[in-house]
This record gives sequence, structure tokens and C-alpha cells, in this order.
Amino acid sequence: MKGGRAPGALDPIVIWGAGAMGGSIGAWLIRSGHEVLFVDADEEHAAAIRENGLRIEGPVDSFSVEAYCADPRWVDPGLRTVLLCVKGHHTRAAMKTIGPLLHPEGFVVSVQNGLNELDIADVVGARRTVGCFVNFGADVTSPGVVLRGNRGAVVVGELDGSRTVRVRALHELFREFEPDALLTDNIWGYLWGKLAYGAVLFATALADASIADVLASPAHRPAMISLAREVVAVAEARGVQPEAFDGFDPAAFGSGAGDRVASASLDRLVDFNRASAKSHSGVWRDLAVRKRKTEVDAQITPIARLGADVGVDTPLIRRLVELVHDVEEGRRAQSWQTLSALRA
Repeated sequence: MKGGRAPGALDPIVIWGAGAMGGSIGAWLIRSGHEVLFVDADEEHAAAIRENGLRIEGPVDSFSVEAYCADPRWVDPGLRTVLLCVKGHHTRAAMKTIGPLLHPEGFVVSVQNGLNELDIADVVGARRTVGCFVNFGADVTSPGVVLRGNRGAVVVGELDGSRTVRVRALHELFREFEPDALLTDNIWGYLWGKLAYGAVLFATALADASIADVLASPAHRPAMISLAREVVAVAEARGVQPEAFDGFDPAAFGSGAGDRVASASLDRLVDFNRASAKSHSGVWRDLAVRKRKTEVDAQITPIARLGADVGVDTPLIRRLVELVHDVEEGRRAQSWQTLSALRA
């Protein structure tokens, strides 16, 4: 069959990364009757899942499922359906392991933030890479426990926009997790739209405040608007039409859109985030709670390089990366003062 196996033939599903996104999706799929194998390098989290199952908490639903979570070193070859759910900066390392384990007809779905599809395709080829976009909020709150804070957009699509058998089957699979999941022929548009929003989220993490509070701050709104505009300008110059989702409209930051339209889009994001049980971004948690490196070099840094390739300068993007590195390395604190160093 063109494009992969028939619908319903995706099992067993390997979820590589049993954290916030992978854990959420996998738990729903297990509850729906699918055969799911989790793979995670976090020994404590993996052991908790094996011993006690995976617990989902939060306003969307609360339940537990029995599950198995393997160490990456334990996985046998012949993988057919892999949902890659690791942080962007771990993509290359994960693919170094996954690549040799992948069945000739197998494929990898990038359930991540950023343009990781490019790195995945570089290892296993574009034919065995499927694009995915997610925007729900979730966190690992303790080993074996995931908080799903809200529902958000879930979109899947082939990199070339085709409607293959496998992508239709994946769409039906994701609908078991999010009933409003979409199948698109413009997955790059969603990924670039999320990049524009992602740049703004990275900026909110510079302050010791919630996403909504930062987005609602009049003093910092010009910088937020300018960040999104730089990303959308790069996408447009590369021939990509960014897509809207969950109240965020990239067109509000496109060429010709005024400040009033852009500000109204941020107002909608304030409302969206105030309604979520997940008040702070994963980036904020990496800096404030986990004290670890963020995905800034995997997600945000490439924007400047891709912009330079098409003649679009991105000074605010570069400044954002510098400030995140400053916080990561202890040169600056997470504070409104640090956020204020990001000026439009």
C-alpha cells in the first residue's frame, strides 16, 4: 500500500520519551487499547512506570494505566511506528539509537517543538519522517506522574503534504488522544507558526512569572510582538505560510499587519493560558525548577541561521538566545529585569 500500512496496523507504537508529551499521548492510547512501549533514559521515571504504571492528573482527566518503560539500551530492532517525544536538543542522540533499530518500512513521527523533522530526515530520510505539531500543556510532576494541564492543537502531516495511508492512520490514532486533531497538507506552516509562538514562550521564561502575566505586561509587549514578527518574516521568506492555532494567529505578525492586530492576538493567548492548569512553560521549569539546559539551541538558534540563508536579519532572536544562555549559566537571574533586557 502506498505510504505505509493500513489503518489500525500501527501497533505496536513506540513512544521514545515518556515525559510530558509522550507520557500524555501514550497513556491515552493505552487506555484506548493500543499496544504501547515507552522508552526513556530517565531511570527513576522509567522504573516508576514499570512498577506502578503511569498516572495522569489534571483538569482534562485523571487515571492510571499499566505500562512498560524500557531503557533505550534494551530495545530490539524492527521498530515500525515511533513517536519521538524527546527534547529537541536530544533528537540527534535519540536518532543515533533509533536509526539502526528502524524497520525498512518503519517511520518516525516528531512529536516535538521546533524543526526536528529536518534532523530526523537527515538520519533516516524524508520518506521515513512524519511531521507533527502539538500545543497542549503537560509536565512530569514526579516519577511516573504526568500533569496534563489543558487540551491544545494536535496536527499531523507528511512533509511533502501528501495524504498517505500511514498519515491517515496516524490522524485517526491522534484523534484517540485529542478528538479535534487535524490532518494537514501544510505541516511546515504549523511548525513555523509554533516557532513564532515558541520564541515568545522562551521570552516569557526569562521572567519569574506566568506565561499569561508576561504576555499581559504592556511594558514588554513590543518585544513579544517583534519576536514573533522576526520568525514569521523568516517563514514567509522561505515560502512557508504559517498556520494559526489555539488563539495564536501568525498572520497578525506578518508583513502588513499592524500593532493593534498583533496585540489582539496576544490578548487571546493571555486568555488561553489563564484557562490552563499549566501556568508556566516547560522552558521556565527547565530554568527555575530542573536547573538544566533548555531547548533554545535546538528550537530558537536555527531561526537566525535559516533567516540569514534568505536574507532576513533576526537581531531580537539572537538577543533572546544570549539571554537564555545567561540564565542557564547563572550570569543573570530569572526576573522582570532580565526580560527587560530584551528590547524591541
